[in-house]
Amino acid sequence: MKSASKLLLGILVLLSPILLVTTSIRVALTPIFVNAEYQLPGFPEDEYGFSTNDRLTWSRYAINYLLGHITHDELSNQVLPEGTPLFNERELSHMLDVRYLTTIVLRVWYGLMIFFIIIAVIYWRSNKKIEYLNAIQQGGWLTIALILCILIYLAINFNQLFTRFHQIFFQGDSWLFYLSDNLIRLFPMRFWRDIFIFIGGLSILSGFVFIAAKSFLPNQFTGKINS
Repeated sequence: MKSASKLLLGILVLLSPILLVTTSIRVALTPIFVNAEYQLPGFPEDEYGFSTNDRLTWSRYAINYLLGHITHDELSNQVLPEGTPLFNERELSHMLDVRYLTTIVLRVWYGLMIFFIIIAVIYWRSNKKIEYLNAIQQGGWLTIALILCILIYLAINFNQLFTRFHQIFFQGDSWLFYLSDNLIRLFPMRFWRDIFIFIGGLSILSGFVFIAAKSFLPNQFTGKINS
């Protein structure tokens, strides 16, 4: 039983970075992040004419599509005020690929949330709260270490990281577009650099929450004695 418990807690530690990163990705897929991003000082203006309000409006369709709130046909049928399609066929094909990847990420997130909650309930009922929280704490430290390494690499060469990411998850050059394409006008390189930083920063913050989780328990649970 002790070996099984150690194995389970070890898995919990290893899965913690994935849980925290996917949680951060889910937060990034909200209007809150996008609204804040477009308002940041120095965010590049669209030289082809999209205003900030235009970007806020049309980016919502993209996010809702990734989250499955609108269908592929509904996205395909969106047109700009001048009557041109919001996205061309190449952009729509890429969006379909991204939605497939997003769906997988969100399913992993849901699954991990359920897994961590179930394990927490089991250990709470078995009066092994400290063992669970120790694993959570270690998972927090592991997350911070991994994310810091990634952020340092990002600071040194974001373009290479961005390229490698797309080469891994997308086929050929399906992710390359012209600067005049609406997908790039809505989400320029600065947007992707910032979203990487946001996901990394929020994951680190969440890691510190995991580390501090044990301190939130009353002393009778942690074994501490008030002086």
